[in-house]
Amino acid sequence: MKKINVLLLLLLTSTMLYAQSSRQSKKEEKEEKRLRKISLFREIEEGDNLFNREFSGGARLNTDGWTGFLEMGFRKNASFVNYFQFEFSEKRDPKQDRASRVLNSQMGYTISTTPFVYGKKNNFYQAKLGVGQKYLIGGKGNKNGVEVNAIYYGGLAFGLMKPYYLDLMNDSGDPNNRRTVKYSEDIREDFLNRDLIYGAGGFTKGWSELKLNPGLHAKVGFRFDWAKFNEVVSALEVGINAEYYTKKVEIMVDDAGKSFFFNAYVGIQLGKRWNK
Repeated sequence: MKKINVLLLLLLTSTMLYAQSSRQSKKEEKEEKRLRKISLFREIEEGDNLFNREFSGGARLNTDGWTGFLEMGFRKNASFVNYFQFEFSEKRDPKQDRASRVLNSQMGYTISTTPFVYGKKNNFYQAKLGVGQKYLIGGKGNKNGVEVNAIYYGGLAFGLMKPYYLDLMNDSGDPNNRRTVKYSEDIREDFLNRDLIYGAGGFTKGWSELKLNPGLHAKVGFRFDWAKFNEVVSALEVGINAEYYTKKVEIMVDDAGKSFFFNAYVGIQLGKRWNK
């Protein structure tokens, strides 16, 4: 009987020791996993960018207009990100300038005309689709650093030519008697007569008369990401852009038009990164 009790005591003791050892082992394993997660989090947030997806949008000021865009990126490896981009832009001719007039009415009060661009023939918009790569030049090192990337990108451009309309008064200069017209050779003299121009015909005019002008575009530049954490995109981009269209683009009346455009730009970009 004593032997049985001793054996039971030894078995109970060994079981308790094993359970305690198992609990200790699990506790150490759990703590090790926690430390690994903390280390990975710090590496992601303050060191190398390990996120494999990113989505962002932004705006650019070009030397010949403006651009709005959306971008989706897919990380290829530690140094390269492949990305797709959609852009919508408008080109401005360097000679165009907005103006307005103040007219004296027959009732004794003045009328301010709506702003217009003298000598403008067409608005030229562009919808662009493209694919590019972002190459890491220098990482942040820590959350207060700046990530520097080189970018190169190209694709298809769909130019959209929209007629520019003016409100023209009759020969007597009566602002209550107006016609809304687009440029044609038949009314060239009236279209360029400042004394007859009341103002722009309105943004809604001409959309049903859009003409497509397909082309190609490409750009190179540098992107500087200053976000404190890599899961956020907060970047400034500077670069140069080239576009070629299959038909000449005529923006101003006295302009012969051209197919090739070259500009410089600066842009701001905001978005998010994540792991799929």
